[in-house]
Amino acid sequence: MIIRYLKRLFRLSDQGKRKWQRFKTIRRGYVSLLILSFAILLAIGAELVVNSRAIVVRYEGKFYFPTYSDVIPGRTLGLDYDYETNYRELKESFQKKASSSQESSDFVWMPLVPFNPYELDEIEGLYPPFPPSSRHWLGTDTMGRDVVARLLYGFRIAIAFAFLLMLCNYGVGVLLGSAMGYFGGSFDLMFQRLIEIWSNVPFLYVVIIVSALVTPSFYSLVGIMVVFGWMGMTSYMRSATYRERSREYITAAKAIGAGNFRILTVHVLPNALSVIITFVPFSVANAIIALTSLDYLGFGLPPPTPSWGELLGQGVANMNASWISLSVIVAMVAYDC
Repeated sequence: MIIRYLKRLFRLSDQGKRKWQRFKTIRRGYVSLLILSFAILLAIGAELVVNSRAIVVRYEGKFYFPTYSDVIPGRTLGLDYDYETNYRELKESFQKKASSSQESSDFVWMPLVPFNPYELDEIEGLYPPFPPSSRHWLGTDTMGRDVVARLLYGFRIAIAFAFLLMLCNYGVGVLLGSAMGYFGGSFDLMFQRLIEIWSNVPFLYVVIIVSALVTPSFYSLVGIMVVFGWMGMTSYMRSATYRERSREYITAAKAIGAGNFRILTVHVLPNALSVIITFVPFSVANAIIALTSLDYLGFGLPPPTPSWGELLGQGVANMNASWISLSVIVAMVAYDC
């Protein structure tokens, strides 16, 4: 029943199809949607692009897929240790065998960037951060971790945070805003006063207090942001529902005996979807900026979690390593554009 309702809710009408075709003619918006979709897919499959584990290993006629499998000890693949295989080292050993004219069909297929976001790459006699090179395209941070890996995995965490926060905010805002606009009266008045009072509570102070009491986590930050983020969508949905409530088709639905729940879910919400869709890009961008800001101030996700804000903080603290802050700034500007 729920799936059937969702299909009916999001099925494009003839007018919706015309709007979609008109949107595709807006070159900048359509290209931006494609780029954002590609970035999200890249973040979902980040292990296939940026990872210290190999994608495919062929050794003595057997195939291994380390990226999405358990730890494979080095001795299993012909190395002389029992801890997890260093696949860059394994690849070099296979290349040496091939260059010494030994017949071998063994190979290692590494990701494009063969480093994970937590790996410390130390160079003897030198101290990080290391500048951009063929080994690290955007250099390393102050701990010797690859900046490309930190950026991509940081984006994955940020975009997951943004979408989860958006769903929670929209869930509360749509339900409560629709009820306020549809029922009105004392119910509407009570929640309007509550919103006015709650919107004056300083968000940053609450985050500082929570961070002092417990170590912030992904879900605790989402919870705090939801507590303060539902009010904006509630106000927009209240206005949209109040406008739709006065339409003639609502009066006709009431005349034929439709209940309040059916009127809200079947008639009001589908016609108010334009309000929700319009604010989706801004909500996602604002959530990413909020998480980046909290991480930069030290009240966000704990280290060593990959984070744009943490990278930006490193760049500001080490101005001589300009590639760190510049990489984050370019990534944020590119996303916002």
